[in-house]
Amino acid sequence: MSLFIVGLDITAVNIALPSIGRDLDAGISGLQWTVGSYTVVMASLLMFAGSTADRRGRKRTFVTGLAVFSVASLLCSLAPSVEFLVVSRVLQAVGGSMMNPVAMSIITNAFTIPRERAQAVGIWGAVFGISMALGPVVGGALVSSLGWRSIFLINIPLGVAAIFLTLRFVPESRAPRPRRFDPAGQALVTVLLATLTYGIIEAPGRGWSSAATVATFSLSVVALLGLLVYEPRREDPLVDLRFFRSVPFASSITISVAAFAAFGGFLFLNTLYLQETRGLSPVQAGLATLPMAAMIVVAAPLSGRLVGRVGPRLPLLVSGVCFVAACAMLTGIDPATPFAWLFAAYVIFGIGFGFVNAPITNAAVSGMPRAQAGVASAIATTSRQFGQTLGVAVVGAIVASRVGESGLSAASHPGWWTLTACGGLVLLLGFTATTTRARESARRTAAELNPEALAV
Repeated sequence: MSLFIVGLDITAVNIALPSIGRDLDAGISGLQWTVGSYTVVMASLLMFAGSTADRRGRKRTFVTGLAVFSVASLLCSLAPSVEFLVVSRVLQAVGGSMMNPVAMSIITNAFTIPRERAQAVGIWGAVFGISMALGPVVGGALVSSLGWRSIFLINIPLGVAAIFLTLRFVPESRAPRPRRFDPAGQALVTVLLATLTYGIIEAPGRGWSSAATVATFSLSVVALLGLLVYEPRREDPLVDLRFFRSVPFASSITISVAAFAAFGGFLFLNTLYLQETRGLSPVQAGLATLPMAAMIVVAAPLSGRLVGRVGPRLPLLVSGVCFVAACAMLTGIDPATPFAWLFAAYVIFGIGFGFVNAPITNAAVSGMPRAQAGVASAIATTSRQFGQTLGVAVVGAIVASRVGESGLSAASHPGWWTLTACGGLVLLLGFTATTTRARESARRTAAELNPEALAV
């Protein structure tokens, strides 16, 4: 339910962006922040929410997140300005940060056999695909008939239903020895992600060499160095850097960033192209992306079964090839590109995205101590949210810097090439992260961290 709500919200908001921009008089930067404020705040708080769930109880944290998300959705629907909407999206992200990583830790603790866990993750990913399939259609229909505010109102009954089901069926659980709160680590992570996103989004308007931009990126570097120096000294760090000694784990985090950067950038560019360049209504734009969503629904459980049977290499290679092919197909789009060509690219992209979730999630939790499952899954989810933030910020910055010189479709071409490169990174790491040497590094890391670590 939590993944369904978040997936529905992501796709519906993207479909509504042009309508939000016209109604609230928001430019490309304002639309970037409508998406980016949500993803960057969620990414900043995911690890804190995961450790809180391990410490205070996963069920309690999960229900709190659902309640905050529902209230924030109501505030979003009442927004009189883009600034108010962005602030409400921040509160929405606070609730969202307590939902998916906690749900993932519940799955991790419930399914301890690697094959069963991989299949469960596949089903979990399929739910995201279903929400992706419904989001553009439901969101487009709501925006066209009732206005963009209705896409936030629909979250409220879904959130209330999820709260009821959680209270009825989910047992409470917590880690036997949860980690202590790490305020300095949390502050450093927040500063790193927020300044990096702010710098990328605002640089086209302020200038890449302006004092404000240079200061922002310098602060990002300082925060990163602070994390690298401070975290290894703590007994219970927010981010245990030893996890990154496992090649499959480190690769899965990098693949997550690349894959979700491609996903976030794809949704952002494609929505603007279909509605602003091709003149489609929100519901027509939603229907146009159905081939992609349908492929996610089909590919996600298939990927989970493949990971359980033959390991993560094949699904990752399929994903990388599809990402590269789909994004490369869109590098030359113009106002007259045939819809058949677009639909083919959407199908291929949907297959790629559907195949990537199960192997990277399985690799991320492999080698992690089960007692800290909340933190483990939160690190993986953080990389997804940060990747999506990065994708929207980068391609949005590219379009914003070029759209005055040429039309929107031509301005997006470098953005599509950037997303193609993200797919190439998925393909490369999908191969290198699944070698015998890489698997051996995961075993060594698991043995070092905890003898009760999850099986690889």
